[in-house]
Amino acid sequence: MTVFAEVIGDPIAHSRSPMIHGFWLEMLGIEADYRACHVTADGLADYLAARRQDPDWRGCNVTIPHKLAALALADRVEPVAARIGASNCLLPQADGTLLATNTDAAGFMEPLLGHRFDTACIVGAGGAARAVLSALAEHGVGRVTVRNRSVDKAAALLAEFAVTREALALDSEGEPVDLLVNTSALGMSGQAELPAPLLDIRSLVREGGTVYDIVYAPLETRLLAAARAEGRVCIDGLAMLIGQAAVAFERFFGVAAPRQHDDDLRARLTA
Repeated sequence: MTVFAEVIGDPIAHSRSPMIHGFWLEMLGIEADYRACHVTADGLADYLAARRQDPDWRGCNVTIPHKLAALALADRVEPVAARIGASNCLLPQADGTLLATNTDAAGFMEPLLGHRFDTACIVGAGGAARAVLSALAEHGVGRVTVRNRSVDKAAALLAEFAVTREALALDSEGEPVDLLVNTSALGMSGQAELPAPLLDIRSLVREGGTVYDIVYAPLETRLLAAARAEGRVCIDGLAMLIGQAAVAFERFFGVAAPRQHDDDLRARLTA
């Protein structure tokens, strides 16, 4: 049998992870596989119990809606996943235990390393926002605003992390920030758009600031288009997607992803 890793979720057909990991396995000439597996919430515990018994299984990435449940079902939790409060990566250990980690924070920060941000605004308060907020707090961003439909949910999320903070409604006014991050599904194909006030880049992001949209379908969201029109630095959703996958790939297969081929990978993902 061929060793394999996979991504699990419900739904799962939209996932780009098999294409990313498959590309790297091909580039490195590794005889292994990376799959997508549809796993429902009701079937998650049984799925993990079965996978634990498979000697060819190298672990799995975890996507919606299992990131919190995966944390609870693991035997051990790495500090990064504990800080975030969610796991997007499960790894079988030699002693038969299951280790939960999180690669989202590292993937998110990768294109931001070497840059200083004193203030940031996060749109959304879900699992991705947890990883982003944890990463920003870890890297010393002093003041973070979270904008969300539910201000109470935003405030509850912020209360878990050691940053100066403010929770606002999506369309509230606020001070311009150095970094604006959309972690919500707003702007994604098939989803509602961001409300107009969040597309008013001049009032939201300082000159020279950065706009980062983790949505990757479409790759050029209305938010990024508005930011480019105002001359802001733009980071698209493939940056985090590829960055977090690279961390997981090395944990699964024991070798670093061949990042020198990122341009070719992006071309394949956007073809």
